[in-house]
Amino acid sequence: MSAPTHAPAPAASVPAAPAPAAPVTAAELLDFTRRVASDAELIASLPLDPEGRTWIRLDGPGGSEAWLIGWPPGTGTGWHDHAESRGAFTTARGRLTEHSLAVRLPSEGWRSLELAPDLDRTRGLDAGTGRAFGEHHVHEVLNESPSEHAISVHAYHPPLPLIRRYSRTGPVLRLEHVERPADWQ
Repeated sequence: MSAPTHAPAPAASVPAAPAPAAPVTAAELLDFTRRVASDAELIASLPLDPEGRTWIRLDGPGGSEAWLIGWPPGTGTGWHDHAESRGAFTTARGRLTEHSLAVRLPSEGWRSLELAPDLDRTRGLDAGTGRAFGEHHVHEVLNESPSEHAISVHAYHPPLPLIRRYSRTGPVLRLEHVERPADWQ
């Protein structure tokens, strides 16, 4: 009696791993924030508080983190950065002011830095105006209006791993504390 013969088993069909998604660029984030800022129905749905900022989490492009934020008159973020995340924001209603530094600071290993002269930048962002920025961008955003709420759309990729908060006295910038996602979600 002859031994049974077996045909070789067909090769298992293993689906190829999906190619990693290309990182979302700052320009793509800005395009997203501009489109969302023009959605009048969404902008009108944000509850506004006369005392403090309000926000709604949004689904951003390519897994990015996005927020719709309401700014009562006279409120701001204080100096901060978004670590390794690229970002963009667009004013949907009112006017925001951004103060930023035209230099990339070391991401770690310091608690206090004296800034060189001429690093400060200021830009006003009226409704429909936005801006994109790269990693480690240090800035503060303010609603300087004495009477009008502002609303803006923000997006970050990768989603924010942390936010570093700074204080500033003249040319001296001090790292005050680090916030993690659990602190704001």
